[in-house]
Amino acid sequence: AAATLGAQAAILVGLIPSIIALSSGLLPPVLAPMIPFIMLSNAILIMTYTHLKKRNYWLNIAIAGTIKFLFLLATSSVVINLLLQKEIADTVALMMSWPQLVTALAGGIIAFPIIKLMKK
Repeated sequence: AAATLGAQAAILVGLIPSIIALSSGLLPPVLAPMIPFIMLSNAILIMTYTHLKKRNYWLNIAIAGTIKFLFLLATSSVVINLLLQKEIADTVALMMSWPQLVTALAGGIIAFPIIKLMKK
């Protein structure tokens, strides 16, 4: 969305998955306290991507995805340990760690050919 709509519209689009996941029951209720941080991490991803847009696409995706991952890793460890029991906290912390990096990078890989086609 950031490549085609710009940062502001992409940030709005980035809010939708978290809202839908929580309201439809797709997101486990135990993750509800993380929603603002997930939304903010999506905004961080978008802002980083748009700020670095003139650089190498793949480096840009790697940097933006890594910054999102590091933000979620840091915030989730604090929020989760304050709000959840130890047994649940470890599982939720894992969900907010490396899978977030993988999905951010996968999104960039999937978007690449679509962006190229749209530019033609």
